[in-house]
Amino acid sequence: MVFGIILGNWLLLTGTGAWLGKTAGRLADPRRLLPAGLALVAVLPLAQVVVLRAFHNAVFIRGAAVGITGTVAGSFVLLLPYCLVSGFLLTLACMILAPGEGPAAMGKVYIADSLGSIVGGAVFSFVLIRFFDHFAILCFPALLNLAMAGVAAALFGKRLSLAAVAAMTAGLVALLLCCDGDAVSTALEYPGQKIVFRANSPYGKLLVIEAAGQFTFIENGLPLFSTNNTEQIEETAHYAMAQRPDARNVLLVSGGVSGTAREILKYGPSRLTYVELDPLIIAAGREMLPGNLGDPRIRVVSTDGRLFIRQTDERFDVVIVDVPEPSTSQINRFYSAEFFGEVKRVLKPGGVVSFSPGSYANYVSPQLARMLASAGRTVKGSFRNLLVIPGGRVYFLASDGELFADIAARIERKGIPTRLVERHYLDAMLATDRIADMGRALAQPAAVNRDFSPVLYYYHLMYWMSQFKVRFGLLEGALLAALGVYLWRLRPVPLVIFVSGFAASALEIVLLFGFQILYGSVYRQLGVIVTLFMAGLAAGAWVAIRAKGGESSAQQARAKSRLAGLAFAIAAFAAALPLVLAVLGKAGSGPLALAGVQVTIAGLTLLLAMLIGMGFPTACRVCFGNGVSTASKLYTADFVGASLGALLSSTFLIPLVGVTGVCLLTAGLNILGGTMLLLRKN
Repeated sequence: MVFGIILGNWLLLTGTGAWLGKTAGRLADPRRLLPAGLALVAVLPLAQVVVLRAFHNAVFIRGAAVGITGTVAGSFVLLLPYCLVSGFLLTLACMILAPGEGPAAMGKVYIADSLGSIVGGAVFSFVLIRFFDHFAILCFPALLNLAMAGVAAALFGKRLSLAAVAAMTAGLVALLLCCDGDAVSTALEYPGQKIVFRANSPYGKLLVIEAAGQFTFIENGLPLFSTNNTEQIEETAHYAMAQRPDARNVLLVSGGVSGTAREILKYGPSRLTYVELDPLIIAAGREMLPGNLGDPRIRVVSTDGRLFIRQTDERFDVVIVDVPEPSTSQINRFYSAEFFGEVKRVLKPGGVVSFSPGSYANYVSPQLARMLASAGRTVKGSFRNLLVIPGGRVYFLASDGELFADIAARIERKGIPTRLVERHYLDAMLATDRIADMGRALAQPAAVNRDFSPVLYYYHLMYWMSQFKVRFGLLEGALLAALGVYLWRLRPVPLVIFVSGFAASALEIVLLFGFQILYGSVYRQLGVIVTLFMAGLAAGAWVAIRAKGGESSAQQARAKSRLAGLAFAIAAFAAALPLVLAVLGKAGSGPLALAGVQVTIAGLTLLLAMLIGMGFPTACRVCFGNGVSTASKLYTADFVGASLGALLSSTFLIPLVGVTGVCLLTAGLNILGGTMLLLRKN
């Protein structure tokens, strides 16, 4: 949900910048504004990172949960300067080129923007993220944009602007040579903390903070785990292992660095396979906590946990899934009916799987009850027996064999030393009233959680939101009213661009979601898929520009028909997408099948992007009059539509109505847009 809010704000503010560009460009010389805009685009991201890290604790209390209002307002304020300027530059570029090139100028700007995104996405994904920290990464586009600002100032004869750009470039180079910007800004974010490890991987920024012998691993600003957390480590290990104390082969998905792997080894298994997605977590764990992974019986595998289970031919006595609550679509994959079916395949007869879908503190709210009920119904679809243990977190143990509630006695018979999970602790955790709470919760009506209908993710979202006072106030009402007025006043051509922008975001999220479900983690391939999408946009725009056209009535009528046809083609693509994903889901898990998934998703991404990319230049031909006004209106419609598509589909629509519902909604919107365009009189 947070990513959806940020992306939605990004696109909305960029569209607002494009809309403002038509006014600013009329009040001042566009050739003077261009170097200034490029210079701002260069330095604003660096400044924003420093501001974000330096003032984070001043705005939000450390350790406090930030609700929807804080997330929306915080990201809106942070993104506002950069996004307004970047959107403004799109309109400004069209303004400079339009007098000599007509409607083709807007298509060329669209292509140039897409090509820049292609290069940026590829360089970021394959080079920068692997070798540089966040601050250093931002210096590359900063220097490039400053260079382009200098070129523009020189070409347009703006000597004062050229001197200012040269001074900014010299200052940035001096800053890079004199200090480590990432280290300094990170220290501002964690004042007084002892940072003992700091590095980047393709999955994010990892920090390890040490205090009084305790190590806290923080990835992308969120704590992953802390050492010496006896309750979580022992509960995760012993509830499952006590069911099969003689297990010889155990699989642990995530959590091994914290000490869970070492705790499992107390039962004497022959092998413990520990699967962790981010190899940097393993590297930091070996450096900071060598004793937790040093036993030769531990085999560490750096890959996506679900992908490993899907591909392995091994069989395990116990599978412990130590992942967080299903707060994202990425994590929800480890709580779906399809996943539990895959786990059952790798379990030996009578084997046990353990997982924890939620926390519990002596009160089961209606939202938590629905979460637990959904998880229970889902896992019962694959296993006959279910045991729920209300510990510090709620642990689910599932098996086709017998499950035992007398965990303390089984631990004692095996002679396993524990610090917390012992008879007195378990007597309190398994008290009658707590067990009754679990029974009432599991009896609640709830839907089964599936890969392409992630209702548990939606239930968790509702559970999280219930912790905050979410009010519909004056600001929210004003924004909703402004959006309603904007949509009401949209003419047919901008409406088609609006719904195609909605489709671009919504269907791209569906494709990423499908790839994540079918292949595994999407993080490594995210940059590649987005780069392919931008390549498709550029290719589609290039094809549309080469199509014959002009400003006569007949030529505009033909362009209008092509634009409506594109809207209907996008609708057909959206309607067919769930069927294609369903077929891919039955393709198997072998190397060839997974390669086929990758190729198919890549092909679908390119096809969708080409259809979207062809729409913008075609729309410019239909309604080209005042070039600046047209560019501003179409860019604004595109970004506002994309903003809503990203925000709604990633937060509520996919969890609530599933992939099929999102695709059908998108298809209906594009059919509506195409139909209204055809009904418009010339």
